[in-house]
Amino acid sequence: MDMNRLRDHMVEHHVVRRGIRDENVTRAMRVVPREKFVDPGFEEFAYEDAPLSIGEGQTISQPFIVALMIEKADLNAGDKVLEVGTGSGYASALISRIVRHVYSIERHERLALQARDRFEKLGYGNIDVRVGDGSKGWAKAAPFDAIIVSAGAPEVPTALKEQLDLGGRLIIPVGRSDGQRLKRITRTGASTFEEEDLGGVLFVPLIGEDAWTAAHPMYTATAPSLRTEETSGKLISAAAEEFSSIDEQSFAALFDRFADSRIVLLGESTHGTAEFYETRAAISRHLIGHHGFNVIAVEADWPDAAAIDHWINGQAPGDGQPFDRFPKWMWRNLEFSRLVGWMKEENERRKASHKDPVRFYGLDLFNMSESIRSVLDYLETVSPDSAKIARERYGCLSPWQSNPATYGRAVLTEAYRSCEDAVLKQCTELLTRSLDDATSENDDFVNAVQSARLLAAAERYYRIMYYGGAQAWNLRDTYMADTVEHLLDYHGPAARIIIWAHNSHIGDARYTDMATARDELSLGQLCRQRFDGMTSLIGLGTHCGTVIAADDWDGQAEKKRMNPSLPESCERLCHDAAKPRFLLDLRADEELHASLVEQRLQRFIGVIYRPETERLSHYMSASLSRQYDAFVWFDETHALSPLIARQSGTGEEETFPFGF
Repeated sequence: MDMNRLRDHMVEHHVVRRGIRDENVTRAMRVVPREKFVDPGFEEFAYEDAPLSIGEGQTISQPFIVALMIEKADLNAGDKVLEVGTGSGYASALISRIVRHVYSIERHERLALQARDRFEKLGYGNIDVRVGDGSKGWAKAAPFDAIIVSAGAPEVPTALKEQLDLGGRLIIPVGRSDGQRLKRITRTGASTFEEEDLGGVLFVPLIGEDAWTAAHPMYTATAPSLRTEETSGKLISAAAEEFSSIDEQSFAALFDRFADSRIVLLGESTHGTAEFYETRAAISRHLIGHHGFNVIAVEADWPDAAAIDHWINGQAPGDGQPFDRFPKWMWRNLEFSRLVGWMKEENERRKASHKDPVRFYGLDLFNMSESIRSVLDYLETVSPDSAKIARERYGCLSPWQSNPATYGRAVLTEAYRSCEDAVLKQCTELLTRSLDDATSENDDFVNAVQSARLLAAAERYYRIMYYGGAQAWNLRDTYMADTVEHLLDYHGPAARIIIWAHNSHIGDARYTDMATARDELSLGQLCRQRFDGMTSLIGLGTHCGTVIAADDWDGQAEKKRMNPSLPESCERLCHDAAKPRFLLDLRADEELHASLVEQRLQRFIGVIYRPETERLSHYMSASLSRQYDAFVWFDETHALSPLIARQSGTGEEETFPFGF
């Protein structure tokens, strides 16, 4: 990895573009190697704008927050600075490149010794580190021109204020479990101070005599003001278009307003909720039957979807069962098979009246599930420890992840790296076979365009996929968008497409943490950009209920109960509208749109659900009204119904979709 390039990219995208203007700060961030301040194996994540675990329950803060705190401290070359919470030593190192001397306090001896060793190796000789209670400061070295505290306190410790020189600045996160605010305290006299609020933040707790006296749970993000929430809630309640059942024609007719679109993307906030599948099926049937839509494309592997397309069009589906790999329940479920049956009947009606058939495609043309299965199977045989790491990576590195512990599970061993070339070869061969199996004599499109394009990019894709992260996500969503464009070209000017995918794919990533924190894009964003004025993005969400999900990648499907949505989330605003089911048209009311522009937490549950870490592993910040054109709400939802193969004396009987 080119660390210099990644470092410059971090500064430009995560620091400068987000408003940091102090050249001393940006210069320091360009020269201090952040990869030296993370544990071995974490280097690949060093320049993402995310916190990383460093052990002892502590984190190295995300680069933007570090830059913000240093900038707000208004440091000068001759300053003497105290940092409370040495941690990895990264912030102290940055400060040391700007000021005369840094004093740093860390309560964990192991972390303090590691930081000292890093400073020595890098030749940073103007930093002193000691082990102690940071809430008490460093009285012998006082007074300080600036004090920067890298952990949250319930209130500002008196000792730290007293150790400021006249005109000195104290930067500290302050707040209890209902929210943290970043404060700047400036000493204006012997006993007078000015206080400024710099916004909401999320820090580990400051443990000490004048701070928290015991380990404190991670804080949740600060909620928007109560007044703002009340206003938004009232506007949602007024604008909500209620429906009693998705089976009624009046429900489907709500979506006539999107009939002029060429692409309608239908989302889901979970992969395992019955109402989301039933809703998308009802909307799809209506758009096909009344408005000329003729293609459904879904977040699924191309070969599996091709088997369904062949069957609904009266062709042999090929060998094997489609969607027979983890996560099976996403498509092998009762709710989806009803739509498959309807598409077959609809095509039989169309054939009788000499109309073009409805087509069904998968957008994941890389045979994603089978490729991951291939990786895991291979690693299990040569390095079970590497297989365990890979399973964690595939299950956890989602765009909405913000849990530092996730990265702790993603550490790469040398054995993992040594398997790379063999796995790449295996995946490329797998791709070649699966594309051959998916083709038919009547579908030159697949052979001539998709196969050539995919095989040419196969090595790059699988190498990126093997390691995960933002590049893999971006490559995947870009190819899904390319596939949508190719499908529309292939089927001609009259083609109109309905897309089923997770909210994280169909929403516009530019208005979420995906873009601001990780430089990720999305299928919905790309469709908006490529088909301006012809694309509608419709998200689906819920407050509580049950869901089908697993604990880990390739894990057992379980019916899990979802936690109620968090108070500061978009979902809680919808819940507080006190209406069980409704459509929210985010384009129809300017006041409603404006009230929901502010970023709030939004929940995302994929094939993995870990309710015990939900705040960190399943929420990210997003602007509801800019991310979607409309939002369909169910206050309570239920797990979908997986189709389980029946066992007989001669083996497995077909249950999906051909035997259904």
